Amino acid sequence: MTNYTNIHGHFCELENDGEGSDLSEEYDKNKLAYCVTDVPAWYLCIILGIQHLLTAFGGIIAIPLILSQGLCLQHDGLTQGHLISTIFFVSGMCTLLQVTFGIRLPIVQGGTFAFLAPSMAMLSMPEWTCPAWTQNASLVNTTSPEYIDVWQSRMRELQGSIMVGSLFQVLVGFSGLIGFFMRFIGPLTIAPTISLIGLSLYDSAGISAGNHWGISTMTTALIILFSQYLRHIPVPFPKYNKTKKLHTSRIYIFQLLPVLLGITLSWLICYIFTISNVLPSEPEQYGYLARTDLKGDVIGQAPWFRFPYPGQWGLPTVSLAGVVGILAGVLSSMIESVGDYHACARLSGAPPPPKHAINRGIGIEGIGCLLAGAWGTGNGTTSYSENVGALGITKVGSRMVIVTGGVLMIIMGLFCKIGAIFTTIPTPVIGGMFLVMFGVISAAGVSNLQYADMNSSRNVFIFGFSMFTGLVIPNWIFKNPDAIATGVVELDQLLQVLLTTSMFIGGFFGFFLDNTIPGTLRERGIIDWNKISLDDSSNTLESSEVYNLPFGISSCLSSFSWVRYVPFLPPNAPSSQDEAKVDSLPNGALEMKTTICINIVSIHNIEL
Repeated sequence: MTNYTNIHGHFCELENDGEGSDLSEEYDKNKLAYCVTDVPAWYLCIILGIQHLLTAFGGIIAIPLILSQGLCLQHDGLTQGHLISTIFFVSGMCTLLQVTFGIRLPIVQGGTFAFLAPSMAMLSMPEWTCPAWTQNASLVNTTSPEYIDVWQSRMRELQGSIMVGSLFQVLVGFSGLIGFFMRFIGPLTIAPTISLIGLSLYDSAGISAGNHWGISTMTTALIILFSQYLRHIPVPFPKYNKTKKLHTSRIYIFQLLPVLLGITLSWLICYIFTISNVLPSEPEQYGYLARTDLKGDVIGQAPWFRFPYPGQWGLPTVSLAGVVGILAGVLSSMIESVGDYHACARLSGAPPPPKHAINRGIGIEGIGCLLAGAWGTGNGTTSYSENVGALGITKVGSRMVIVTGGVLMIIMGLFCKIGAIFTTIPTPVIGGMFLVMFGVISAAGVSNLQYADMNSSRNVFIFGFSMFTGLVIPNWIFKNPDAIATGVVELDQLLQVLLTTSMFIGGFFGFFLDNTIPGTLRERGIIDWNKISLDDSSNTLESSEVYNLPFGISSCLSSFSWVRYVPFLPPNAPSSQDEAKVDSLPNGALEMKTTICINIVSIHNIEL
């Protein structure tokens, strides 16, 4: 049996008990190149940081492009570019906060689709419906005070609602209430809530894709081809090091960047069709919006450098309806993030996150949403599941890589021409991406049902009823906007937003029925659901080393007895007696805490 050895951080090996090559082969497949606390070479941090940036790319740019419809910005590419730059800047800032002071795991923060449904519901209210002239490109003067006030007034309303709603997340996180809420929230609440986020956006996907179904279908087909059919096919890339000199290394590029590759290739084809006049040049003709020269002047107009700042669109305003609607998104985002924390810990060779780290992570996400509202992204922030999955692909779990990625996102947000370039992506290409992305979000919600007993007629009824009402009620309210007339304007607005937010309707019925209709904990999926948070890997680093506060803050606070009563602070350090008890454990018990982390000195040794 191999004993645990510590050399310059954590050099860890799995024990080899002589059972043959199967264990060794499985170990080689699952070993980590870098664990959470390891610091790779600077160039490796930059390369992998760029990869995480590109992985989050699709989700980050999709949000301002969708919001632009409700903000009356369809024909204002320059402002769309500013929004994209702002959301990249804030995402980088929130990522640094989360990795440094929050959960302290290698997890990327970015815009959340959970806020889109209530945001679009609020912007669809009669008082916020876009004027007809803003839908006609020939009538829009993007520099006129009237037009600027049209979109900025809507943005300020969103900002205020997000900022006030985020205070609830800050309270829930730093007070430790998230644990209390999780007792009553199971798969039958989460499944319809998350699924309806994707399903409620079908109209945005259909409108964008319908501008040229040929181009959108091609984009969808390419993303499916890269992400599903070619994901296990490596592509040789040239490499050089002192030992092997010039050689090739196989990288699963299709598995890493399927969305970016699909969009880029479709974008290029649209460009070729534009310069060869295959696509129509008349605005009235079908397929005109697939051209790449519609916003050609945006890149030239955009400044090279622009520093986003709080209140850049004016002083935020607040409405009760907007705040309550955003709260539905906040709750959904929190639940999803708790699951991401545990998944990230498993994939990065860290112990399951303790309660104080989860509380701090949720609280910092709330602060991130507050900052996003103040800066004016029109959205909040949440943990990105896509980047958690990338950890399992690259086998690099170092949080320093994510810190580098956060810095790169901030730099990207400062250079407006980068954001302006993304606004020139043709609408049908974006629509093709939406078809895949929203479908995956819907399926991700349904996948939570694996923990519940779906042979139970009780559970089938709860899920089916929650999903169907989550689609029917908002659809009817949209078609009958004058049906809600209580005589109190504020109450009308509140009901309008809530009843047109699919995820709120589905989540509410799922929560209410699951907690009131009799059923065993196992039938409801609560037991298996809780196993996620109780799942402990034998291959982990010490918890305090990963989750304690940085810069010696935890050590300074450990001498105070009141620390144990603060939900978001790590408990006091173990006493010498406790350490002696650990030291007295047999070797076998110690080896159960051995990690699969292996320090690698060069990028050339990483096996993707």
